[in-house]
Formats: sequence, C-alpha cells, structure tokens
Amino acid sequence: MNQNFSSILIQWYRSNGRDLPWRHTRDPYAIWLSEVILQQTRIVQGLGYWQRFMERFPNVESLAAASEDEVLLLWQGLGYYSRARHLHEAARQIVALGHFPSTLKEIRGLSGVGDYTAAAIASLAFGLDVTAVDGNVYRVLSRVFGLDTPIDTTKGKHLIAAMAQDLLPKGHAAEFNQAIMDFGALQCTPRNAHCDACPLLDQCVAAREGRVGELPVKQKSTVVKERFFTYIYISCQGQTAIHRRKAGDIWQGLWEPVLIEGGLLPDWQGKWTLLCKDVKHQLTHRLIHADFYLLETEQRPDLPEDYIWIDEDKFNEYAHPQLITTHPLPLPTKGGEMQPQK
Repeated sequence: MNQNFSSILIQWYRSNGRDLPWRHTRDPYAIWLSEVILQQTRIVQGLGYWQRFMERFPNVESLAAASEDEVLLLWQGLGYYSRARHLHEAARQIVALGHFPSTLKEIRGLSGVGDYTAAAIASLAFGLDVTAVDGNVYRVLSRVFGLDTPIDTTKGKHLIAAMAQDLLPKGHAAEFNQAIMDFGALQCTPRNAHCDACPLLDQCVAAREGRVGELPVKQKSTVVKERFFTYIYISCQGQTAIHRRKAGDIWQGLWEPVLIEGGLLPDWQGKWTLLCKDVKHQLTHRLIHADFYLLETEQRPDLPEDYIWIDEDKFNEYAHPQLITTHPLPLPTKGGEMQPQK
C-alpha cells in the first residue's frame, strides 16, 4: 500500500500541483525565503512578499547587509514578525559561514529554522531523502490511514514523521513533499474535503468509516488571553510620537503610536477625536481590543524615554504591527490637512 499511496499522490501532483516560482529553482536562498514567508501565511498572500523580497534582496548577502528596520518594513502586513527577525539573523549566519549549509543538521542550526523548514530546504534544494512534515501531512496521513493518535502530542508527531519517511520514495523527496503539501491544501482540505474526486478514496480509512471531519485528532486547546490597548496618535506641530516595541512581547521591534494598555486616557491638553472603538485583532494566543484616538495639540506631552518624535510624513517609513496598518490613522497631506492612512 505504501508504494501505491506514494505513486498515486505523485501522479495527482503532476496533473494538479500549483505552479509556483520557487519550484522552478534549486537556489536554496529562494527556497528558504519561500518557506519562511509561507509559515502561517497563505500562498496567495505570500507570493507577492516573496517576489518583493527577491527583488529587494536578490541574494543572501544583500539580505544580511540590510538593517532590521528595512527587513521589518518590507515584511509589514505578514504578521508573526519573529519570522522576519530570524530570517535576517539567519542570513547573517549564512554569510559568516561562507555558503548556504547543505546538510539537514547545518540547515536546522539556522536561526528560526525548525524541523519542517530544514527538511523542506534539504529536499527541495539539495535532493536529500527527508520528509517535510507540516499540517497537511498530519491531516492526509491521519485520514488515509485512520490514525487516532493526537497530532499535538509527542507520540503523534513521532508516528506521523516515521510514517511519512517510510512512504517517501527514494530519490523523489522534493516531488513527494510538494505533492503531499498540495494534496492537503487543494484536495484533502481541513473542511469540505473533496472526497468524491479523491484518487486515494479506495484506501482512505476516514472516508470508509465516515470520519473525515473527525481526523486528525487534537488533544490540546489554545488558551486565548484578552488585552486592551488604547492608541493615541499625537499631531503636534507636524510631528508625532512613536516607540519601538520591546523584546519579550508581541510585535517585538515594530513601531507604534503612544500606547496605553488597560488604563485611562491621560489629561493632556488639546483636541481629542475618537477614531475607532473596540477594534478586535486576533493573534494565536491573544485577542487585542483596541481604541484609536487622535490628539491635536501645540505642546508635546511628557512621554517615557523610549518614545521618539518624527515628522508625520515619515510615519509610514517605520514598520508597524498589522493592527496599526489596517486601521485608519490621520496622516498629513501636502497642504497640512489630516487624512486617513491608506
């Protein structure tokens, strides 16, 4: 059955696989960049970012030479900004090494590179016979082989990894890994799987037992913490105040306007305008409730030392969290009037 599974999967992929630019190269830099961008990002969104990064930083040397602010600004809107910081740090590791690492152990040693990303790079760029196990692999194998072991346990992860490696046709790791990834994304989807047109239907335990919606099994539930933010965009004689978020919290290294978390509005003098109320922003382990205010004033309020004052027309030259970029803040026009951020 194992050989039959793999051959059917690869045959399906050759007819139905997605045509993606990084699949037309063996350049480890381009492949690594795609893998990092597509972590927790859909291809339809990530493709444009990959293209912009390849244009701005066509090789690992140019990425390593960039500043962190440059990288974060180009990454803006993708979320999970730790990926960008690790990407930048890993680029500097590679340049210091003198070449892109070509063994699974060396690739795994790069900043931010986990087991899946290392295996993907090793198989796609260097042809190593290793399986890249992600959510698609967990789902497809759990359903086809009727696996009840929770995939978020050590036992479940080891079981799936061993099974995927056993199913891997030697010498065809790149094609197999891309095939099972696309099969899970297009055919054996999390919801409304296309079972009627599935080439693996005859051997799928979940389909035979009516358990497609039940598999894969997860044991743990994510605890979501709520946080309450109040943002104040200060407009003071053509300047505004921002600060960089510190390490150890969400959005490390990104810039934002004056933030008050869980407290009352300060009694600063000026014209106050409520821009948005109770904007909800969902993160993996956090639900942010945010209010946005505009304060127009002629006198700078006293702020903590980590705030800096910048010209208002320079605001978008700093990388912001997606919560900031997707909700309107007033930015000045050339005539000096305020208009919503685009």
